[in-house]
Amino acid sequence: MLHPSLTRPGYWFATVSGLLWGGVLSRGRVHSRGGVLVASPLPKWAFGRGGTTIGAVFLTGGNASDAVLEHEAVHREQWRRYGLWFIPLYLLAGQNPLTNRFEIEAGLERGGYVRGRSARTPKK
Repeated sequence: MLHPSLTRPGYWFATVSGLLWGGVLSRGRVHSRGGVLVASPLPKWAFGRGGTTIGAVFLTGGNASDAVLEHEAVHREQWRRYGLWFIPLYLLAGQNPLTNRFEIEAGLERGGYVRGRSARTPKK
């Protein structure tokens, strides 16, 4: 079920869908950066949390730091691995990013879900 010949068409379909959605809502402002296609700025209702990756396309209002794009590049690879199966698998993993295996794999710190060690106050 996860053979690339079965999942890649879903990944491509998701990417084309993301490009259409992001391209229209960003008025054509789509560019390649950090391993993903970034569609920005989009209205807040057009994506979840700080942004959403659909296939190879990151939809966001402007949340595109290098760290976030590294996080989203992992989601792009998850889309490549699972194709359209990624949608139910992600939903079954739960909406809490701190326990969602796909968010954990992408890096909670890079995704902005937790603060990094360097940003924490040292213990005395």
